[in-house]
Amino acid sequence: MADNAVWNAEPEALADRLGELFAEIRSREAEIGAILVGIEQRGVMEMFGYRSVARFLEHLADLPRHAAEVLVKRARQLQPGLALDGTPIPPLAPEVASVAREGRLSDPMIDTIVTVLRDVPPEHRDRVEQDLLGFAADAGHKQVATLGARILAHLHPDGQPPQDTEPARPDRELSLRRKRSGVWELHGRFDDETGTRASAVLDALAQRRSTDEGPDLRSPLERYGDAFSDAMDLAANSPELPMQAGERAHVMVAISLEDLKTGIGKALLGDTGTISAAEARLHACDCMVIPAVLGSHSEPLDVGRLRRLVPPGIRRALYLRDRGCAFPGCHRPPRHCQGHHIRHWSEGGPTELGNLVLMCAHHHRLLHRSGWEVRIAADGLPEFLPPTWLDRRRKPRRNNLHEPLPFAA
Repeated sequence: MADNAVWNAEPEALADRLGELFAEIRSREAEIGAILVGIEQRGVMEMFGYRSVARFLEHLADLPRHAAEVLVKRARQLQPGLALDGTPIPPLAPEVASVAREGRLSDPMIDTIVTVLRDVPPEHRDRVEQDLLGFAADAGHKQVATLGARILAHLHPDGQPPQDTEPARPDRELSLRRKRSGVWELHGRFDDETGTRASAVLDALAQRRSTDEGPDLRSPLERYGDAFSDAMDLAANSPELPMQAGERAHVMVAISLEDLKTGIGKALLGDTGTISAAEARLHACDCMVIPAVLGSHSEPLDVGRLRRLVPPGIRRALYLRDRGCAFPGCHRPPRHCQGHHIRHWSEGGPTELGNLVLMCAHHHRLLHRSGWEVRIAADGLPEFLPPTWLDRRRKPRRNNLHEPLPFAA
């Protein structure tokens, strides 16, 4: 509606037009939610290289972290899901989803109804959903919230049953077991002192990391899983780590040179595990490598000497130049980072400062799996090019969060 039309229109016409526009917006938001859930079920990591669909949405739509989280969380409640084994999971509020697609429910109304339904026993959920939707046709979300509270009070007159939160007495025990699927399961119990120290270390490593890639939307379980992996990296790089059979602790990865170059195929991890050739390429960026020559029947004919792809001197130069993870907006310090070869060493990329960039494990993996690219600019500093779906111009971005050297200009 043009400006002059707004001034000339009757109040009722303006209100009607606003109602039409809001209905259209809400209908589009419902469609966006369905698409996001579909991307999540297909695998946002495989499609776009991002850890979560909310993080992908932040970059795509330039949304704040909280707004993206809320939008995705709301969509999951309204759309059917899939269990890990592929079994369909019905939506919590299917009728709400249907009305939302027609543009007849505001976001606060959807959230109010969904919040009530989560606490309603499954056998009463359909009836309660219909009652709340019927009331929502003529009332605001605050009145619906009041009705929902009354319904819950009627269904649970004595309140929700208390949960048994009494912790088990911890012991210092640990079990690490590899399953046939290749997934490792960790179980343990610790005394109070050990548990407190472990919690402090993991808390420090599991902090959310917001960057230009978008706010960190990993779940607490994902963040602490990544923190445990980072703690293993720090321990493996510690000079105080005890020797094992006369050598520093290490994991052997066996892969053919051709598979390592192409990133297609499998690699042997340790004694029984396997990883993809693409994962082996990622780990080969900064690791201890022992070249071996195998015969036609895989018998070892010659085993070379150990060499470090990123020697200590170059690593120190990387620390001074990049001051931490170089990915735009990342706060990770140097000790949490790996040396990434811009041109892979398996493709002839040299191990020199002009072909290396310091990156944390998360952004190192993102670079290998997504459309992001890195290069060394004319001034000798790394810069990152976003994928075309994020910025069609691919304007270079840099990390300006790390403290510069005290004598830097």
